[in-house]
Amino acid sequence: MTAGTLVRRWIHLVLGGALSMPFFLLASAALPLLVDGADPLRRPLWQLAAFGCALPLAALAALAFPLLRPLEVAAVRSLCGVPAELLAEGPATSRDARRRTALWFVAHLLTGGIVSGMTLAAPPAAVLLLLTPLTADPLGLSLGWPRAVQGAAAPLTGLALLALVLGTAWGAGRLLARWAPALLGPSPADRLAAAERRAGELAARNRLARELHDAVGHALSAVTLQAGAARRVLDADPEFARQALAAIEDTTRAAVAELDTVLGLLREERDGADGAPDAPAPTLDGLGALVDRTRAAGVPVTLETVGHRAGLPPVVSREAYRIVQEGLSNALRHAGAVPVRVHIRVNEGELALTVENPMAAAGEAPGLPARPGGGRGLRGIAERARLLGGHASAAAEHGVWRLTARLPLAAAGTGTGSP
Repeated sequence: MTAGTLVRRWIHLVLGGALSMPFFLLASAALPLLVDGADPLRRPLWQLAAFGCALPLAALAALAFPLLRPLEVAAVRSLCGVPAELLAEGPATSRDARRRTALWFVAHLLTGGIVSGMTLAAPPAAVLLLLTPLTADPLGLSLGWPRAVQGAAAPLTGLALLALVLGTAWGAGRLLARWAPALLGPSPADRLAAAERRAGELAARNRLARELHDAVGHALSAVTLQAGAARRVLDADPEFARQALAAIEDTTRAAVAELDTVLGLLREERDGADGAPDAPAPTLDGLGALVDRTRAAGVPVTLETVGHRAGLPPVVSREAYRIVQEGLSNALRHAGAVPVRVHIRVNEGELALTVENPMAAAGEAPGLPARPGGGRGLRGIAERARLLGGHASAAAEHGVWRLTARLPLAAAGTGTGSP
């Protein structure tokens, strides 16, 4: 233990002694009323009795005030050098946490009261003993007790008193630092709550990552193909290049709107009392515009719908839109300008969708160069379907890449439908 650590832990102990004073004064005032002849102000034994009665009062205060734990945790972390990950966060809400906090508070006040009393009494006594060989009446105080130690024994006794204070402070500080993780550490309920918060944060991050991947990835894939087509025919067919640039403008405008929606979720910005996001997330109602933008990139898309899409649970409609969007993006990236068929069927309690396209033949250039670390889109589709209680699959069969997803409507209709 370094000198700085010893000083900080001594300060922590003195702080405990200061915190014990209100309880000590309360006990000192109550004892004469309860016990005849009690005199805590002048008699040392009654002072010890008052200090002993103060500790249960401190325990009751710790049990009654849950906010005491974060205060003690802050003091232990900064003064005792205990790592923050070993200590609990927030008030002591459970019964077990309050009991452990009360035990810690009593231990802190007990050791702090002892060290504070020694700090007040021992150094002046040590000074008198160190000066005893120099004069018969040190400092002219006419005290009788220093004369009990004469000669060379007086300075040695003074040094021993100082060493006793330092040793007690070192031992008490080390003991409290060792007890802190057990008494102020997280309880099983605290660990469970922290794990749930972490799981919620990870789920939110994954959801935002899926939204960004689907919204921005599709737009960039379409824009890349449109820009490449415009560049190749710029001199030969200016009208087609003009149409491609207009399609790029429409695609990027839609992508910016979707990006604003995702960033609004990230910032948790809300408008109005109903808690609606700044911009609504796209649903199957916007599927026609998505298909038109994909066709503008040079990809012939056939859209088939069986059943009524009106009245679908909002969360199902949003997730189905994203799945179709990712299917079209995959066709743009990996197959190029090949025909794509989108089939949506709404029947009893289920929405089934299929996106299929011919695979690029061997030796033919695909739509876009392969990117390292791909495959996130398919994982995102599977996660979207699984969160709704459905399932999704994607595989090549007889030269056709087919993406299928089935989303139940009943379970989603009872959910919150958060975007």
